[in-house]
Amino acid sequence: MTADVTFWFDPICPFTWRTSRWVKEVTQKRNLVVSWRLMSLATLNAGKDVPEEYREPMARGARASRLIVAAGQRSGEPAVERLYTEIGTRVHWDGRELSTELLQESLEAAGLPAELLEVVDDPSLDQAIRDSHAEGQTRVGTESGSPIIAIGEGPGFFGPVVSPVPEGEAAEKLFDAVRLLAAVPEFSELKRSRNPF
Repeated sequence: MTADVTFWFDPICPFTWRTSRWVKEVTQKRNLVVSWRLMSLATLNAGKDVPEEYREPMARGARASRLIVAAGQRSGEPAVERLYTEIGTRVHWDGRELSTELLQESLEAAGLPAELLEVVDDPSLDQAIRDSHAEGQTRVGTESGSPIIAIGEGPGFFGPVVSPVPEGEAAEKLFDAVRLLAAVPEFSELKRSRNPF
């Protein structure tokens, strides 16, 4: 089945989490198919001088990303969205640290086998993450952070960054705006100051 929306995410990014909740709401309301893909802030920032406070979260995020990749390989793409939702709810809504215990809870809540937890320290899964990341960057056409969204076969865009998560009519208006902008080949970027969390 061809995706109506493709969404690239890094599970540790709080901005991405909020955008993902908007994507989930509006696509469910409109009965659209979403393809959930991983990107990697660690890959994006490889070789760069990253502040110390971001290094450990990125390392924990890599463990979560491996688990999400393995869930998708074993149980298909719906498992990717379920597991991301369970992890994100605990980290971004509940404010918990992304620990092994949290990943184990998330697997169980997503209805996935507990033995998948064995992959979190397996670097052989990193290539699949890098490949997915590269695909998102290619769709945007330039180096881009998380999230990335593409509608249909159109170009990818960074964002939209939302805070708080738009709901109802506002969610649909934003989706229509993104879809309209994606249909204009000359359009490349909009930006303004971010709302606080």
